[in-house]
Amino acid sequence: MTELSRRTLLLGSAMAGLAVSRTGRAFAQDAGAELHGLSSFGDLKYGPDFKHFDYVNPSAPKGGMLAIQIKQSTGNQNFNTFNTLNVFVLRGDGAAGIPDTFDTLMVGSGDEPDAVYGLVARSAQASDDRLTYRFRLRPEARFHDGSRLTAADVAFSLDVLKQKGHPVFRSILTQMTAAEAEADDLLVVRFSPERSRDLHLAVAGMPIFSAAFWKGRDFEAATLEAPLGSGPYKVGRFETGRFIELDRVADYWAKDLPVNVGQNNFDRVRYDYFRDRTVAFEAFKNGTLNFQEEYTSRTWATGYDFPALREGRVKKETLPNDAPAPIQGWHFNTRRDVFKDPRIREAIGLAFDFEWTNANIMFGAYKRLTSYFENTDMKAEGAPSPEEVVLLEPFRASLPASVFTEPLIPPVSDGSGQDRRLLRRADELLRAAGCRREGSVLKLPNGQPFVIEFLDFQASLQPHTQPFQANLKRLGIDARSRIVDAAQYQRRMDEYDFDIASRALSGAGTPGDSLRVVYGSSAAKSPGSRNIAGIADPAVDALIERIAQAKTRQELVVACRALDRVLRAGLYWVPMWFKANTWLSYWDEFSRPDTKPELNSGAPGTWWHDADKARKSRRTNA
Repeated sequence: MTELSRRTLLLGSAMAGLAVSRTGRAFAQDAGAELHGLSSFGDLKYGPDFKHFDYVNPSAPKGGMLAIQIKQSTGNQNFNTFNTLNVFVLRGDGAAGIPDTFDTLMVGSGDEPDAVYGLVARSAQASDDRLTYRFRLRPEARFHDGSRLTAADVAFSLDVLKQKGHPVFRSILTQMTAAEAEADDLLVVRFSPERSRDLHLAVAGMPIFSAAFWKGRDFEAATLEAPLGSGPYKVGRFETGRFIELDRVADYWAKDLPVNVGQNNFDRVRYDYFRDRTVAFEAFKNGTLNFQEEYTSRTWATGYDFPALREGRVKKETLPNDAPAPIQGWHFNTRRDVFKDPRIREAIGLAFDFEWTNANIMFGAYKRLTSYFENTDMKAEGAPSPEEVVLLEPFRASLPASVFTEPLIPPVSDGSGQDRRLLRRADELLRAAGCRREGSVLKLPNGQPFVIEFLDFQASLQPHTQPFQANLKRLGIDARSRIVDAAQYQRRMDEYDFDIASRALSGAGTPGDSLRVVYGSSAAKSPGSRNIAGIADPAVDALIERIAQAKTRQELVVACRALDRVLRAGLYWVPMWFKANTWLSYWDEFSRPDTKPELNSGAPGTWWHDADKARKSRRTNA
């Protein structure tokens, strides 16, 4: 997990939906009323007088250090290195943890997929048509240098992100027409009539910058000067590309607000960078890192057999995870001519034997990913409902017939690693697409040899990719890997200079307009967007708009299922795998609340350093 809190909840809400019980969410929102919180569909779990979230320990002590790796990213952040402390623009490789140095108007709850509650803003008021929102700011809000945080700073932040921010932020803010300070404590934000349903939530979750700090500075430039923030942490020591430390702000102005009580408990948060997962795991074993969310099945199954774990000084546990599954796969760059024909994309996908890979490399720990909304009720199953057909019908002539039948799912192999039936079908598809075999070489319709490069910045997926490539070579395709350094990888991805690349995109509780960043036609042409596959389909664009405009959760579910059918039929990726649990390992120097958030593990954001445990767990650690 990248950040400790849910302050960037809405910035990454680009992927999936979650079937969430609405029990207890009884605080309705009315246009014109001053509200302590906002949500997609107008209901909130926590009332205006709530003291803290249910999943925190309000008496949690402060202290100690959390030492981790970056596991999720936002803006220009890079998993393997950093060379700038400005993560909100396209230029450079952004450092981990930076979003926790900035406050936002409102902050999310771990119990709700789409609710935010007041942080810098003590209340929000919507016009009857919901095209104008007034945020009343807390007069006590302060930047780290003691200067007052005003509505002018928020207006500046929204404007500069829309004009100069990373393409992700620019895309989200497209339908914001104005952000104005009517007074030091009153921000007015106006939206176009075409505004998406959740745009007010996205605005409430944007980082707030100091207008005075940025005066005379280039916002788009990479910089190693820490921008002035107002959040619970500020940048401490760092060494470019190796580590960065965040120091807790002891006199943080908002530390006693309900949204912060029981959180931000570590005096210091350190992110270490390792270019190799094996080296990173050794750093965890020797105590350099003290918390780890494990993603590698082989390491989880065989690597946790070292003295500190056997002695109980390191803990290992599996927690259930009901959140939307990350959307992980090998994505085709359909901007390239070789991948224009969906028959070629389908043939390549048939060469990946998930059943063999899961059994022989991943210890049977995973399930095959089949949907863009996996592990949610928004996953399309069976024939489309009448409501889905209504949304799909205008595009019937341009859509594959499978959209109107059973949703496309990858076939199950015989588990041999080279299922002849599937490879024979792949060969038939390639020939139908105009490819021809000359000896052991497959030629494209233009007569050129069929060569594919899998781009990555680390070798951790090579055990999974190499058997896949071996099957492609059986088809006559010269499939090879290119492992480049992290900076070059990010640059090539931003410029779409790749054939096939693997990427995992986080799921979200309530999908909305930010789906444009991942699947929209405009994003396909925008450098640095999350639409790495280059999807440009009017049906997809229209369904994203329906999702963004949905007035009820049921409307949202229907539109997401329809979109799922269209995306799956488009064969834009070779889907990988997922698991419905979370693997955690950590040195036994933490304590945590009795209750975890409904939608995530709560680790490590609600945990705290336990000095007594730490003395015992570190007693023999060199």
